[in-house]
Amino acid sequence: MSLTKEEKEKQLLELEMRKIKALEKIGNSLEALTIWFEEIDKAEWSERIQYYLAEFHTFNKPKDDSIING
Repeated sequence: MSLTKEEKEKQLLELEMRKIKALEKIGNSLEALTIWFEEIDKAEWSERIQYYLAEFHTFNKPKDDSIING
């Protein structure tokens, strides 16, 4: 079942519109996170953030040391 040139162009246009909407949603989420980070009380959250970043770093260490050492 082959599509006509018009149908292909319509599908491509719809795909591009979906991409744009997805990027807008991602942008809105990042903007909301940015605003949240700017508004938190940094003195109160300092130790907590350090803890979570250390946990994140520990959790995401490569299992294979050759990745780090080349």
